[in-house]
Amino acid sequence: MTTLLENKTKMDLQQEYSRIEQLRDCLNEVLKGKADVIDNVVICLLSRGHLLLEDHPGLGKTMLAKALATLIGGRFARVQCTPDLLPSDITGFNIFNQKTHEFEFREGPVFSDIMLADEINRATPRTQSALLEAMAERQVTVDAVRYQLSKDYFVIATQNPIDQHGTYPLPEAQLDRFSMKLSIGYPDELDEIRILAAAIDQESDAATEMEPVFNEKELLEMQQKIAAISVAESVQRYLVQIGNATRKHPHVTLGLSPRGLLTWQRVAQAHAFLNQRNYVIPDDLLETALPVLSVRLGVDQSENRTLIEEILNSVKLPEYALPSSN
Repeated sequence: MTTLLENKTKMDLQQEYSRIEQLRDCLNEVLKGKADVIDNVVICLLSRGHLLLEDHPGLGKTMLAKALATLIGGRFARVQCTPDLLPSDITGFNIFNQKTHEFEFREGPVFSDIMLADEINRATPRTQSALLEAMAERQVTVDAVRYQLSKDYFVIATQNPIDQHGTYPLPEAQLDRFSMKLSIGYPDELDEIRILAAAIDQESDAATEMEPVFNEKELLEMQQKIAAISVAESVQRYLVQIGNATRKHPHVTLGLSPRGLLTWQRVAQAHAFLNQRNYVIPDDLLETALPVLSVRLGVDQSENRTLIEEILNSVKLPEYALPSSN
């Protein structure tokens, strides 16, 4: 009986790994030549986090978000953030129905599975804060009534690193709600040629014509399984020591918070799962350090990589023994 159960578990895992690979392949077709970015997007989704993309316009951020929503069988919503955007434009509002003589709630774009908040730093602080409860609690409160959002609610927010005129920098409290900050970057010459070739005689949006790889229930089950992946005490101690190093560094304005440590641990668990392991090793932390720490250290983007490497090098790697079985 034990052997049969073990074989079934292994078969289920192989099916999940195969579908994750299918998800990555589809996203790599949408965002050509950016396999490392795609892997981090998938990790962010599986860890139930939120993603901040800081990059130039026209690099495929909207197409990526739409494709991801299609592939998980979810609803997609896009908000173009501007200074006149109101909190109710995001959360929803009550409207009086003259036929029934009652107020009815009209849902805002947060009632989706994948929400793209484009140029989030162009929205006012009041509107930005409307996302806080939604991102942290997956719920919104309107006129003292609480509404639950989708269990797999996932925010992809973008901001332009160049044009800062008329923008409102995100406060640290909101930045800490994002699991990762990524930069897509321009594709190389061969990939740009592939993009041009694929656009010939293309009548519709390819991102919305894909078949779903998961449904909501399957994705939630996988996220729960990832949250249960083993993390040894020595690895957790190493993570805490890195957190302390960020708080003591003279060039860091705001060190890693306990919430940041929890987020990083969940990201490391998802990274381990993508590498077909049911336990976290120190490399899972090291390989996700840049996108996780970039969003929460409060330093200039150009200094991130050097500073993060300096912090990681200041902490001794833990002595770690691999589990006896996977």
